[in-house]
Amino acid sequence: MKPLQKIHSRFVPLAMENVDTDQIIPARFLKATTRDGFGKNLFRDWRYINNDESQPKAEFVLNQPQYSGEILVAGKNFGCGSSREHAAWALQDYGFKAVVSSFFADIFKNNALNNGVLPVKVSDAFLSELFALGNEATVSIDVAAQTITIDATGAQEIFDINTYKKTCLLNGYDDIDYLISNKAQIEAFEAQLQS
Repeated sequence: MKPLQKIHSRFVPLAMENVDTDQIIPARFLKATTRDGFGKNLFRDWRYINNDESQPKAEFVLNQPQYSGEILVAGKNFGCGSSREHAAWALQDYGFKAVVSSFFADIFKNNALNNGVLPVKVSDAFLSELFALGNEATVSIDVAAQTITIDATGAQEIFDINTYKKTCLLNGYDDIDYLISNKAQIEAFEAQLQS
């Protein structure tokens, strides 16, 4: 994974609640075992008429050119439903580095963190502020400080993140990389036990 320390970006507003993992990446696209190519099927059933890429639904936010960015701002209860790591793969492959919502399903939250996508939980009021902004608005997320800021207004909130996952995101580590980064301490501990 690549280190994720700060994000400064416009955002894509998906003002829908209870978005489940089957809507994020429909089950029929789960056959692949690598992470590549899932982004083209992100929200597939919402993006296209009759699943036809040549017929994008103009009203769906990902098909509207005025919205872009590395941050997806979604309604409450994002990532509910079945455990599906592919949902995080699809978001990341599409280009999102963070998802902002006022509530995440725990399994989705963990899958996102394990795959380098930052779930940022904010208050309902802050989420409403984000949705009220225009399409040129930018947001800044600082992983180390655990803050999200609306650049135009300076409104800011602090978000929670597991200390271990924070370390992994900041350094671009997966679980194995983290263990390798602690190799010297592990070897010293083992040597101490043997003496």
